[in-house]
Amino acid sequence: MSAPHDPQTHTIQQDEIADGQILNVISLRLDEKGVLHAEERITFGGGGPEEFTRTFLLREPYDTDHDRLYGVSGLTAQGGDGRPVEVSLVEDDTAMAATLAVGGAEVVILDYRVDGTVSEVGDRLELEWTVVGGYSETVEETRVVVDAPDRPQALSCAAGEPRSSIYCTSSNMGGPEALVAHFMQADLEPGQTFDIVVSYPGQTAQSTLMLSRSWSLTSAFAITPVTAGVFGLLLVVLVGGLVLLIWVRDRDERALRSEARKADQAPVEAGVGGHLRFQPPDNVHPGQIGTLIDEQADVVDITATVVDLAVRGYLRIEELPHERRYSSADWLLTRTGQRGEETLLPYERLLLDALFPKGPQTRLSELGEDFSVQLADVREELYRDMVRLKWFARRPNRERSQWTTVGIVLTLLGGLVTVLLAIFTHAAFTGLALVIAGAAVTVGAQYMPAKTKLGSAVFAHVAGFRAYLLRARVDDIPAERRVHVFSRYLPYAIIFDNVEHWARILAAAGAEESPEQGLFWYRGPQDWTLGDFADSIKAFTLTLSGVISNTRQFRSLI
Repeated sequence: MSAPHDPQTHTIQQDEIADGQILNVISLRLDEKGVLHAEERITFGGGGPEEFTRTFLLREPYDTDHDRLYGVSGLTAQGGDGRPVEVSLVEDDTAMAATLAVGGAEVVILDYRVDGTVSEVGDRLELEWTVVGGYSETVEETRVVVDAPDRPQALSCAAGEPRSSIYCTSSNMGGPEALVAHFMQADLEPGQTFDIVVSYPGQTAQSTLMLSRSWSLTSAFAITPVTAGVFGLLLVVLVGGLVLLIWVRDRDERALRSEARKADQAPVEAGVGGHLRFQPPDNVHPGQIGTLIDEQADVVDITATVVDLAVRGYLRIEELPHERRYSSADWLLTRTGQRGEETLLPYERLLLDALFPKGPQTRLSELGEDFSVQLADVREELYRDMVRLKWFARRPNRERSQWTTVGIVLTLLGGLVTVLLAIFTHAAFTGLALVIAGAAVTVGAQYMPAKTKLGSAVFAHVAGFRAYLLRARVDDIPAERRVHVFSRYLPYAIIFDNVEHWARILAAAGAEESPEQGLFWYRGPQDWTLGDFADSIKAFTLTLSGVISNTRQFRSLI
């Protein structure tokens, strides 16, 4: 049966606690140094349990960036008869649980001190603390009395589940004289808390506020003068690098404006006997042009080089008849053994050897793993050519790879630094700057290979040559020289993605010059005519590109 409450104070009378009920009276005294001295008198109606746990909160959220700390020290316990009561303390980052060996006693008295409860709020002091962080059993009534060097000015309290905003059962300042603060909460269940706030004049005591940085995504990535400064520096570096890159890249544009028109004309010159012969700008070969334009030795560069070797007489391409009606087309490549192979560029000799690994003839469909291994060397020689010709200061593939590696490493390092800073500090924003910088370097690595002044001039001449091929007229070349010259145009048209147009022009020129013989470097099956050449050469280049793309070295370039 519950004990009656005093009709004026709504509290259990000390001498009327029913069996099984628990009453806790907490007396707090604040000294001038801001230290809170506490005494608790816990009364168990009919005798207490063997053990009773009373929890103290040591850390609570204060604002978005901080936690508030409390220090509980000097905790002792004794029975109502003055005999010591054993106390076991278990503490973690946020709370301290004090387990009392009650042993059936009716009264246990606790003594302890608390630091960190007083803070300045405007021109006043505020005592704020969770006087009860939790009980192990339901406590029918908890009373709190707070005394201080000066009179209280305002009160507040809350009770219930942790961080509850429900006001406690009652609070007052001790009547008209308002000398001390009184709080009371009925029926605190296990795990529930009891918070109090008392305001005092500013000179009542010293502030003992203790704060600790708390971790959160907001605080971990806080924008501070330091992190903002790092970002500003990063911005300057990135913008400066971008300006430099634009300036270097603009060299191509400046060269295009001043040099392109020099090659915007028929690439021919008078040869032996006054006959016109093909003379590309700067004597560049198709594979070199393709690598110069996009700074990569890729599939189309190899394909154009194969056709170029054919039109220059070093190999012959023969389209084979279909073995079955719906079978795939195939081509027989024949190495002619023409004199002058030793004068070919290194990458051209390597490619010619790769095409004929077992003898002077090979089918396009038979090119396999050996071909792919040799293509790696062809590609490397193309990149070496870029440096040998002084079009690039360093090999474009290596420069691109080095900068990509730097960017990836910087990104991973930035990620690691960001995680570590987020865990241990509040400056993770700085680490994020490294991630952004690393990502920028990784993306920008594709644009890092920059042409030299000579390379930009050649690039401009190539652009002029391309402009000519796009608008060239057939009658620019005498009829008797068109097959020869237009055949030499065709590999460059492959680079410039204009192959079908020039294939049709070449077929028309061949039909006019020697309708029965066809082209000197390309043969078709029976009943094949020059009218079929445009479709045939397009099918050949697509098939050859597929063979190259399927090799390990070029698969990433599909």
